[in-house]
Amino acid sequence: MEQELEILQGTIGAVVYQNYENGYAVLRLKCEDAQTVTVVGTIPLPSVGERLMVTGKWSAHQSYGRQFEAEFLERLMPQTTMEILGYLSSRVIKGIGPRMAQRIVDRFGAQTLQIMEQEPVRLSEVPGISETKARAIGEEFRLQVGMRQLMEFFALHHLPAELAVRAYKLYGESTVELLYDDPYLLMDDGLEAPFGAVDRFAIELGISGNDPRRIEAGILFELNYNLSAGHSFLPEEKLTAATAQLLFVEPQAVTEGINRLIEGERLIRDTLAGITVNYLPSLYEAEVYTCQRLLEFSKKQFPLEPDRERMLKIAAAESGIAYAPQQRQALEEALTSGLLLITGGPGTGKTTILKGILSLFSQMGLRCLLAAPTGRAAKRLTEVTGQEASTIHRLLEAGIDPHTGRMYFARDEENPLKTDAVIVDEMSMVDISLLHNLLRAIPKGKRLILVGDPDQLPPVGPGFPFADCLRSDILPSVRLTEIFRQAQESLIVMNAHRVNRGEQPELRNRTSDFFFLPCRSEEEVAQTVAGLCTTRLPQNMGIPSDQIQVLTPTRKGSVGTWGLNALLQSQLNPPSSEKKERKSGEFSFREGDRVMQIRNNYDIMWKKRDGSAIGTGIFNGDIGTITAIDTGTETVTVIFDDREADYDFTQLGELEPAYAMTVHKSQGSEYRAVVMAAWNGSPYLLSRSILYTAITRARELLIIVGREETVTAMTENAKVGRRYSGLKLRLQGTT
Repeated sequence: MEQELEILQGTIGAVVYQNYENGYAVLRLKCEDAQTVTVVGTIPLPSVGERLMVTGKWSAHQSYGRQFEAEFLERLMPQTTMEILGYLSSRVIKGIGPRMAQRIVDRFGAQTLQIMEQEPVRLSEVPGISETKARAIGEEFRLQVGMRQLMEFFALHHLPAELAVRAYKLYGESTVELLYDDPYLLMDDGLEAPFGAVDRFAIELGISGNDPRRIEAGILFELNYNLSAGHSFLPEEKLTAATAQLLFVEPQAVTEGINRLIEGERLIRDTLAGITVNYLPSLYEAEVYTCQRLLEFSKKQFPLEPDRERMLKIAAAESGIAYAPQQRQALEEALTSGLLLITGGPGTGKTTILKGILSLFSQMGLRCLLAAPTGRAAKRLTEVTGQEASTIHRLLEAGIDPHTGRMYFARDEENPLKTDAVIVDEMSMVDISLLHNLLRAIPKGKRLILVGDPDQLPPVGPGFPFADCLRSDILPSVRLTEIFRQAQESLIVMNAHRVNRGEQPELRNRTSDFFFLPCRSEEEVAQTVAGLCTTRLPQNMGIPSDQIQVLTPTRKGSVGTWGLNALLQSQLNPPSSEKKERKSGEFSFREGDRVMQIRNNYDIMWKKRDGSAIGTGIFNGDIGTITAIDTGTETVTVIFDDREADYDFTQLGELEPAYAMTVHKSQGSEYRAVVMAAWNGSPYLLSRSILYTAITRARELLIIVGREETVTAMTENAKVGRRYSGLKLRLQGTT
């Protein structure tokens, strides 16, 4: 017979484990009959001292024994003075530790929580709490209570717990009421809700299959979903068919939905090359504006410098070289053009040209700003030019609106950059939206130089503006094709060019900087990679482990990032009684681990290790090392180069282990040594552009470990997923 549901009531004595992303937790519950039981289930943000009424069933876990599986729960706020003290002492409210909790409870007793919610200013009666801090504590308490209630509502409807946090920030205490009115509000920008879960939720609330709100949400979902595939728009015919299939409705219902969205200005219809297409308004604006500004920059011509020969000689002398014809052409173009695109593969002298342009601008008294898409790329640009570079986001003073959770840029037409010229490197990584915001911030009549390699991987976001600009043949550009003699001595450089031409790389030369180690199984690949990182390269070639980066095309499997990171962590940073750990998702972060930030976070505070400065913002691709894990304050400290940042345990989903990373994540970075795993996988991931990008990440040494057949297949697979982008046609004026 099916086991009947039981009800337990008690106080949380300990939080054994909690997953901040999905709300799953393991608790020790002190029940009213004095027994302590283990409770497991979706219990968002539990805190020691909280009282719960839990409905569920008993089960026997193979490893952990008898435990109570929660199916429903009701939070009962602490009632007695001791319960309240235990609750506040658990640091559930920021700004209150055990000592402060004792002082607050001594002052207000059993009325403490009521005071915090309804009269928080009275907390300033407690020594050590200012009126400002009292208000902040009250706000935090109300936020915690409201957040927990909302997370329980979301859990009841099988919506992701982390979505509740974003929804609460956007809609506040009215969230539940608003969602009953229109559950598809969860598809709004900034919430990133999975459509399937939201659609099930809506149907549970009684929304019909043909409801206009459902159809419009499905249309917008398809457009937003395809942004991740790089599409700036979708042909209307494809959008209609895809949405009809997604929602199981007739195409005519979708067409009517598209017309309603266009009428409400939530969708833009346009014609490109005779095809009717649909844009999200922000992407349409980005593409049209980018086209207009690039053409505007390209038409600007500056007077020819009368003493340009002397200036070029000074620039050449500073670099200690004589410029080749293509390099000289680029430098002369930079003197007179409002816009210049510079492209070329490894060893063709892009860095030399950048230094030369900076020398020329300096001689002309021009102020120049340098930028790149990622922190690693910006750091590399600083190293090769000797001048400070920043991420594009930092240059534009990006931030997050605390009320909406949406990103904004402080620099725009109303508050432009103070500069005479802007140079952007690694342009292949820049999507149409970011380029649009950059162009908004550059004053009219200034200079813009864009540098990149369009044969590398396209941007993660929509569009491929750098490639579109080059293919348009409308904008001033210099293509560097000559490989210089010193670069010709590098097999890394020569093999990169071979792969780019579709020729097989030289794999049997063991006298240069490029090696291939064949393996017969995934296990052998993984063990060989680990051996190279732990002993062979450090001991035989003097390359420390922290200067070796393992790359792989895929995330899954024993030779993907998941398997390799677990293996490399176990050998490079094994468990120790002297090292604290914190589990997040499937990975246990450990003091000493190499980690990577996987999304832009403009709010994380950092400070220079020497105390010389503080600031905010850690960005996608930044790599650091965990130096401390504090279970008391629930923080993880990470050092990024010379910056130190503290992460709440709730923010660990923004970090990934970085012993191994995908080739996509490595773009824009350069490493002293790269070890690449090449095994079986999806043709989408085993492509020429991925192999080419991986090879060009290595500065001194590249080792490919795996199957020669895989390297051959990657070289031959020149298929690049088609991206729907209108920038090329708009530049050519053929829309």
